[in-house]
Amino acid sequence: MGKDKEVHPETRIGHIHLSVADLDRSLGFYRDLLGFRVTARYGDSAVFLSAGGYHHHIGLNTWAGKGVSGPDTHRAGIFHHAILYPSRKELARVLQRLMDEEYPLTGFADHGVSEAIYMNDPDGIGVELYADRPRHEWKVGNDGMVEMKTDPLDVADLLSELR
Repeated sequence: MGKDKEVHPETRIGHIHLSVADLDRSLGFYRDLLGFRVTARYGDSAVFLSAGGYHHHIGLNTWAGKGVSGPDTHRAGIFHHAILYPSRKELARVLQRLMDEEYPLTGFADHGVSEAIYMNDPDGIGVELYADRPRHEWKVGNDGMVEMKTDPLDVADLLSELR
């Protein structure tokens, strides 16, 4: 692909909009557990949440109908969405909160470039919470490609950030 067809390097994915079965239940996860702030609400059909005053990072709606079923993992669609935390310490803080609330976690991984925690939201939508390692620590192969891996995450070491 020519340089004229590459996306600008400062381009970011701005937000995700999710169909959910119950707004209040989803708010219990995204607002009350993960800590996002409500920036707008449209009755009982949609709510928008953000971090740091952005207009919204997460949109939740019941436009498909209240009580709709969750995603089918055997069809094309989103495998999970990911929330990037600004530091390893902030990732440890949210992990501790999840553990304190006994929220079910589905996995942990050290990807070499990042450390990640996996779970499902109340509608069964996969969620990854992660923090990137500093770019100078990323391994890059001779072909210029970033080398990623999926190794076990040292959870105890991550939580030591809170001491």
